[in-house]
Amino acid sequence: MPVRRTLPQRARSLIGAWCFCDHYGPRDLAAGGMDVAPHPHTGLQTVSWLFAGEIEHRDSIGSHAMVRPGELNLMTAGHGIAHTEVSQVPTASDAAQRDVLHGVQLWVALPDAVRDGPAAFENVRPPSGVDGPLSATVFIGDWLGLRSPATVHSPLVGAELRVAAGQTVDLPVDPAFEYGVLVDTGEVAVDDTPVAAAHLAYQAPGRRNLRLSAADGPTDARVVVLGGEPLGEQIVMWWNFVGRAHEEIVEYRRQWMAEIGRPDGPATGDVPARFGPVAGYPGDPLPAPTLPHTRLKPRT
Repeated sequence: MPVRRTLPQRARSLIGAWCFCDHYGPRDLAAGGMDVAPHPHTGLQTVSWLFAGEIEHRDSIGSHAMVRPGELNLMTAGHGIAHTEVSQVPTASDAAQRDVLHGVQLWVALPDAVRDGPAAFENVRPPSGVDGPLSATVFIGDWLGLRSPATVHSPLVGAELRVAAGQTVDLPVDPAFEYGVLVDTGEVAVDDTPVAAAHLAYQAPGRRNLRLSAADGPTDARVVVLGGEPLGEQIVMWWNFVGRAHEEIVEYRRQWMAEIGRPDGPATGDVPARFGPVAGYPGDPLPAPTLPHTRLKPRT
């Protein structure tokens, strides 16, 4: 499956507390879909948003839900959680969504005050609205008169926007936020600068307006807007873990490998399971990759 990782990148690790953006598909499921075996997370929230297709979610706190276009799956890892993601043939009546997988997988770094809290899971249908050439669904936060019911722990916004071909919209934004605009389909200019499909534009704090222009043509533009107040904290991010120090990541990895029966580090006594098993998945969990031989560097 084609996957384009637009965040983190060498030039930028965070946009607000958004710390990860994988943009995948469109993928014909006849050629193979998504099948991600049990794997762990700490210190973050996963935000699963689809344009087409259907994914089955299971996790170690007993959640079992489908994510479909127009619905949000929000998993809070906190102290630790494990989950699986497996694409399904959708039940949607729209034939265009039946055999294609296409969406974004997003992560939010939890602030230090709550990052070691309990794991949680929510499946919500966020609000949508239409205003002339603009269609908007706000799946995280409060923007454009639309408020998502999803739980977040820092000032954030996440939205899918469609702009009619040949039209320009000027959108009010919070000057305390920084913003990223991921172009999914169509030819788009962000603040009058052309942005190629599958690329991420950036707007620093201080602006009160975001201008999106869709080129003339047969296809409307679709973008995902991610924004938030700068986190103001250093994070250490490696594989599926977000922590604050190299030593934390080493310990998260050690505990995961011990839980799945693949210990490769010194025992430190009986430690309660941090992640837990995922019921209902037929295969083995994913082992963690080997850590690099250097210390992990913090990101800001």
